[in-house]
Amino acid sequence: MNPNMLLILAILGILISIYSIYIERKHTKQKDYKALCDIRDNVSCSKSFNSKYAKIFFIPNSVIGLIFYIMIIVLIYLNYPKIIFYLSIISVLTSLYLAYISYFKLKNYCIVCNLSYIINILILIFSF
Repeated sequence: MNPNMLLILAILGILISIYSIYIERKHTKQKDYKALCDIRDNVSCSKSFNSKYAKIFFIPNSVIGLIFYIMIIVLIYLNYPKIIFYLSIISVLTSLYLAYISYFKLKNYCIVCNLSYIINILILIFSF
């Protein structure tokens, strides 16, 4: 386990999650809001964040991600590497599912989503 790298990745994940939450809220208030990551119709984070797949049990995926990254930081400081590893396996499996949804069902490329997928994969690698 590389705690320094995990900490950096978790902080990046928190920043991405906060940005995702901001986009979701902004788009809810302003339907014509165009986020920086909305480049064209099939390259749009807003399209992903506003789809029916953007929530699990009525909780936005970005909020779940925020909680996950905060948990990683707490677990680093509590020195629970096995829990970090097992949680990161779950996050990567979830990322694979969400990537499938984005690419094949929504036919969309979400830059912000892909950054979080990469961070989740790297957390798995560095928690091993």
